[in-house]
Amino acid sequence: MAMFTPSPRGADNFAGFHSRSRKTSLSTPRTTPILFFNNKLHHSQLHSFPSLKFRVLCSIKEKENIKETDKVTPGVVTGLRVDDLDQSGSGPEESGSGKVGSDWDWPPWQNIPERYKLIGTTSLAFVICNMDKVNLSIAIIPMSHQFGWNSSVAGLVQSSFFWGYALSQLPGGWLAKIFGGRKVLEIGVLTWSLATALVPLLAGFMPGLILSRILVGIGEGVSPSAATDLIARTIPLEERSRAVGFVFGGLSVGSVAGLLLAPPIIQNIGWGSVFYIFGLLGLAWFLGFQFLKEGNASFTAEPISWSQSTSRTQTENKSLRELGGSLKEIPWKSFFQSQAVWAMIYTHFCGSWGHYTCMSWLPTYFSEELNLNLTEAAWVSILPPLASIFVTSIATQVADQLIANGVETTTVRKICQSIAFLSPAICMTLSSLDLGLPPWEIVGLLTGGLALSSFALSGLYCTHQDISPEYASILLGITNTVGAVPGIVGVALTGYLLDSTHSWSISLFAPSIFFYLSGTLVWLVFASSKPQTFSDTD
Repeated sequence: MAMFTPSPRGADNFAGFHSRSRKTSLSTPRTTPILFFNNKLHHSQLHSFPSLKFRVLCSIKEKENIKETDKVTPGVVTGLRVDDLDQSGSGPEESGSGKVGSDWDWPPWQNIPERYKLIGTTSLAFVICNMDKVNLSIAIIPMSHQFGWNSSVAGLVQSSFFWGYALSQLPGGWLAKIFGGRKVLEIGVLTWSLATALVPLLAGFMPGLILSRILVGIGEGVSPSAATDLIARTIPLEERSRAVGFVFGGLSVGSVAGLLLAPPIIQNIGWGSVFYIFGLLGLAWFLGFQFLKEGNASFTAEPISWSQSTSRTQTENKSLRELGGSLKEIPWKSFFQSQAVWAMIYTHFCGSWGHYTCMSWLPTYFSEELNLNLTEAAWVSILPPLASIFVTSIATQVADQLIANGVETTTVRKICQSIAFLSPAICMTLSSLDLGLPPWEIVGLLTGGLALSSFALSGLYCTHQDISPEYASILLGITNTVGAVPGIVGVALTGYLLDSTHSWSISLFAPSIFFYLSGTLVWLVFASSKPQTFSDTD
């Protein structure tokens, strides 16, 4: 409880009093003045009540515990900024004001808008997501030695992740629309974290190991659609590029963190420990997310006034019949009649081809083609995702600034996506030609090209929300399903071409360059960020 006496400098913050008693005397014990904030009370009026004291309530619970027998002159101030009051020359009653301020400021994240809390925790989930994705790429080496796996078996184990990832895209988008991206995200994190922790226990039983990796893929597969739904419904257009960049940029952070942490953990504790530790991180995130939701229940989130963030009533107890009906209500036909949707589908496929094939084969390329040792190849593999973090922060700021300055959204998305595709295409072309470049210059070219591909976070990955916030999660589910195919086909095809041609230029770079260039052409011709009401056109 804090007591203070208002001074003239704080008078402008007050309006006037309305007494529940009809008497004008403020000394009446049962009078409860109510304070309004309309800036109409002048200094002279406030000076007429020099001895007036107010009770500051720090919580609703405290307000309920006030007894009528309190000797202090009643006066309740809610929503009052104590910092605005003059505390010079105050009596002992003001000594509690500092305490009130510290209570209001703790915990530190209490006054952060809820949408920023959601974006921050979602980005952290994506960090853990890629940590659990890349841990197997390092642990597969000691696992293969222990269980006697050949390259084919090791490839089967690694590719099983993409089976679950591809299968869960559309269901994830649909579930995010029905139950909300927030609910689907937390279930996804719980699923892949538990499945990750089960890997050491099932490693000796191949069907169980394959199933656990499929479950990891399913859990991580629903997360992009869940995050897209969350962003589309809570973030305004002028903040959307930064939100998408911050959330999906967590994938790059996760890749770097996983590649840095996994080797020393495996060397010092054993390969099984990396799955236990990374799995526990996901479980800790899940528990923390529950705590965050409980904390937010005590206050009302600030209203969202923009049209893109439509309100939705979530019904959690739906019958199977209702769920089936909601699935039929989705305008599937309208989706596939839209040129913009087809542009997103093909562009997503092209971007995933370059990303997944490079993520899987660049370490081998650095080691065999550039004659780097294993330690150098491992460190060099970290450079592209590390540089992507820096590029993402620039790309999102530029995109949002252009939109805020009145540049058409479609134009901004086309510019960003073109940078994302043309940059790696040019760098791969220079790397594949026999120009006599030293190894570290080739590493620099590939790192720069792949880092600039992060401009896609302000291009393709924002377009789903731009054209339809309502169906953004389902649209991403559609495009991400097709985008998961290169993880299954492209990685295997690269290995087959490498065995057949013994040429990295033909097997790794040529297909990626083709898809980057053709994807750019399709995007520039057919892509659009204009809002579309798919339901009306079905």
